Amino acid sequence: MRWAEQLIKLTTFEVEVLQGRLAAIVERRLTAEMQLAVLTAQGEAELELARADPETGWRLAAFNVGLKLRKAKVQGDIDIAAAEEAGARDALAEAFETLKKYEQIAENARLAAAKEVARQESAVLDELGLRRAAGRG
Repeated sequence: MRWAEQLIKLTTFEVEVLQGRLAAIVERRLTAEMQLAVLTAQGEAELELARADPETGWRLAAFNVGLKLRKAKVQGDIDIAAAEEAGARDALAEAFETLKKYEQIAENARLAAAKEVARQESAVLDELGLRRAAGRG
């Protein structure tokens, strides 16, 4: 049964590594989403500033071009992180299923071994009973 314990330990380690990887990807995606929200807020603040001070309104067009480029880059980062997250979730689910299969195989092997021990003990007791019965007769 040592092989089963080692296999389960190795698969558990793989699950933990994949959970860490998934957490890092989710953190990266959330950070990018926060950056996008900040950029949106900056755009709204700049628009309000341009409305309040018409002399600075001429900068708004250039600011919007730069803002659009920054938003596109951050949105690209979000899309990449979301795709990685989906892949990491699938890999984690697959590793978890494998772990559960190995645990079930190990449990079945343990039960079969216990059943075999019980069968052997029963055979020994039957043999002792037969010898006692033969000795009395």
